[in-house]
Amino acid sequence: MENMAEEELPPQEEEEAQVRVPTPAPESAPVPAPAADSALDSAPTPDSAPAPALAPAPAPALSPSLASVPEEAESKRHISIQRRLADLEKLAFVAEVDVDTASSLNSENSHTCPLCPKEKFRAYSSQKLRRHLQNLHWKISVEFEGYRMCICHLACRPVKPTIVGEQISSKLGAHYHCIICSATITRRTDMLGHVKRHVNKGETKSRYIAASTAKSSNEILKETDTDIQVFPNYSIPQKTDSYFNPKMKLNRQLIFCTLAALAKERKPLECLDAFGATGIMGLQWAKHLGDAVKVTINDLNENSVTLIQKNCHLNKLKVVVDSEEKEEGDALEEDDTLGDIQVTRMDANVLMHLRSFDFIHLDPFGTSVNYLDSAFRNVRNLGIVSVTSTDISSLYAKAQHVARRHYGCNIVRTEYYKELAARIVVAAVARAAARCNKGIEVLFAVALEHFVLVVVRVLRGPTSADETAKKIQYLIHCQWCEERIFQKDGNMVEENPYRQLPCNCHGSMPGKTAIELGPLWSSSLFNTGFLKRMLFESLHHGLDDIQPLVKTLIFESECAPQSQYSNLSKQEENGVFIKTTDDTTVDIYSAQGKRKSSETMINTAKKQKVEASAAHPPFYYNIHRHSIKGMNMPKLKKFLCCLSQAGFRVSRTHFDPMGIRTDAPLMQFKSILLKYSTPTYTGGQSEGPMQSASEDTVADRVEMSVKDKAEASGCRRW
Repeated sequence: MENMAEEELPPQEEEEAQVRVPTPAPESAPVPAPAADSALDSAPTPDSAPAPALAPAPAPALSPSLASVPEEAESKRHISIQRRLADLEKLAFVAEVDVDTASSLNSENSHTCPLCPKEKFRAYSSQKLRRHLQNLHWKISVEFEGYRMCICHLACRPVKPTIVGEQISSKLGAHYHCIICSATITRRTDMLGHVKRHVNKGETKSRYIAASTAKSSNEILKETDTDIQVFPNYSIPQKTDSYFNPKMKLNRQLIFCTLAALAKERKPLECLDAFGATGIMGLQWAKHLGDAVKVTINDLNENSVTLIQKNCHLNKLKVVVDSEEKEEGDALEEDDTLGDIQVTRMDANVLMHLRSFDFIHLDPFGTSVNYLDSAFRNVRNLGIVSVTSTDISSLYAKAQHVARRHYGCNIVRTEYYKELAARIVVAAVARAAARCNKGIEVLFAVALEHFVLVVVRVLRGPTSADETAKKIQYLIHCQWCEERIFQKDGNMVEENPYRQLPCNCHGSMPGKTAIELGPLWSSSLFNTGFLKRMLFESLHHGLDDIQPLVKTLIFESECAPQSQYSNLSKQEENGVFIKTTDDTTVDIYSAQGKRKSSETMINTAKKQKVEASAAHPPFYYNIHRHSIKGMNMPKLKKFLCCLSQAGFRVSRTHFDPMGIRTDAPLMQFKSILLKYSTPTYTGGQSEGPMQSASEDTVADRVEMSVKDKAEASGCRRW
C-alpha cells in the first residue's frame, strides 16, 4: 500500500504528499488538497482537511462498519481503490495540474493517467482520458462494500526475474490491490475469489480497525451464569488471540462436574486451566465452587491474559497476578468479591514443571501430546488430569500419517472409529504417566463430534505404572467382517496371528484380511462410581445439558440396558454402587504419605479384580453395518431386549447413536439380528421371529451375506 508511486512518476509522489499532510492548503490555492482528499475519501469538501471527508459516512453503498473508519486508515488506502468514477477522474485532473505546474511534460495539452505509467498512456484530450479511466480501469474493477478496486498498471507489484529486458509489459504489470489485506492480485477472477475468502472467514476492514483501536467494544456472552468478554472473530481460531467455541459447552460442563466430584474428596484443590483463552472454564470453577478450589488460569498470549483479567472483574472475582501482590483486585470492594483467581502468563510446560496441582486441564488447539509429560511430572497423588483433543482429523483416521506422527499409532477407519480415537488418546496419556513412574485410572472417555475428552486419576508409584503399561496392547481387526480382538500378551512370535480371530475370513477369502491397529488402551474406559457422583453434581448445580450424556455413560459402563434402572437419582442418594469406589479412594488418600498395610493392599487388589470382571466389553457394533440384504431390521430397543433375553450383556453407547455394546460374538450378533428381521417384501407383516429358519440355516445365511458383501465391495479395504 505504501509503494504507490515510483521514482519515474513524480506526479504521484506529490499527490501522496498532499494526501498525508493533515494541514489544509492556503486560501489562495484551495483546489489541490481538497480534491485529492475527496478522491480518496468519497465526497469533495472545498475548504477542509481529511477529517470532514468522513462526515458524509451514511452513504447508501457503505456499510455502517466502514462508515466509522478513521482517517488514518483512509489515507493509507491505495489510489486505485475509489468509491465513484468521478473521484478517480478528479484524482487524474489534480495530478494533471501538478504535472503542468512542475513542467515535467514537453506537451502542454497532454493528460496522464494516475494508474498507468507515462510511457504506457498519454492522452491529448480530457475526453480521451475519461474514456480510458472508464473502459480500462473502472469497467473491470472489483466491488466490495461500496468501494471499487480498479486495475492498476503501476510498478507496485514486483516483476518476475525471467522477463527479458528492462521494459515491463502491461499484461504482466496489471494487478489489483486488496482493500482488506493490501495484497496484489493479477487476475480479476482470482481477486473475486480472494475477496470471497475474506468474507467467508468474517474478515473485513472494519473489524481489523475495530480490533486495533483502543476504544473497541467487545461482545459479552453468558454461559452458566458466567459473563465473558470476547474479541471480534472469537469463533475463528486463526484470527483471534482468545478463541471461544460455544459448541464446547458440553465439554466445559463435563469438566466442571469432574472437579466438583473431586472436591468432595478433599479441599481446597489447586486447579490449573493451562490454556485459558477467555478464561471461561476457570471462571466457572471459581464462581460456583468457591473456597473449595484455588484456580490458576494461564495463557501465553498477552492479549488473552488482559482479557482474562477483565473477565474476572466482570464476574466480581479478584485477580492475583503474583502470590505476594493483589493490586489488580483493589478496584473491587472485598465484600463484593466471590474469590481469588491467579492469572499467569507463561508457557504451560514451564508452569507445570514449576508448580504442583491437584487438577490439571489441557485444552490446546489440536493435539495435547506435547504437554502430557509436564502434566504428570508434578501432579499430586490421586489428582486428576483431563485432556481435550480437538485434532479429530487424525484421531478419526482421516489423516493417518498425522496420527502416526503424534501418537505413534496405526489406525484405519472402522465402524467403531470414535472409541478407537478415545483409546488412542488414553494410550498416549498412559505412556506419559508411566514415564513419570505413575499409573492412571480412567474415569471416563468421551468422543463426540468436535472433541475427544479423556479424564484420568493419577496413581503414584512404579507398581501402578507397570500395571498401566500392561494395559496398552495391539488390536487385530478383520477388514471383511469387522471382527476384532486384542492381541494376546507375550513376547513369543506367533506363526499365524489369524488364529486369534474368531472368524474364518482368512481361510475363505483370498489375500490378507486382517490388519494390526494400535497400540491402544485395552482396559475399561469408564468408572461407574465416579460417573454417578458426576450425575449427582450435575443435578446439584442444575446442569441439565449433560445429564442425558452422563446417564448414557453410566449404563454403558455397566453394559446394562436403561430399563433396568427406573430411578437413578435415588440410587445416587442412597450410595449404591458408589460405596466401593469411594471407600477405595478414601482409604488410599488417608494413607497418602504412609506405607499401606498388607490388608489394605489385599482389599484393593480384590476390588480391582471384581471391577475388571464387571468391566464393559471393548468396542461396539453398528446395527446398520451388519444388516442383512433384503431384510428389514428390528427396532433398536426391541433388538436390545432380544440380545438381553439371549443371555448377553448389552447397552447403548454414546459413541454412536446406532451402536450396541455387547459381549456377544459377532456371529451370534448377526444370527439374532437375522432371526428377528423380516423380509422386505412382507411390508404389512408384523415384526417377529422367523419360525421357518433353523439354526444351521441362519448361520449359512449369515455366511452367505458376508460373502455377498465382500464380492459387492470389490475387495474394498478400509
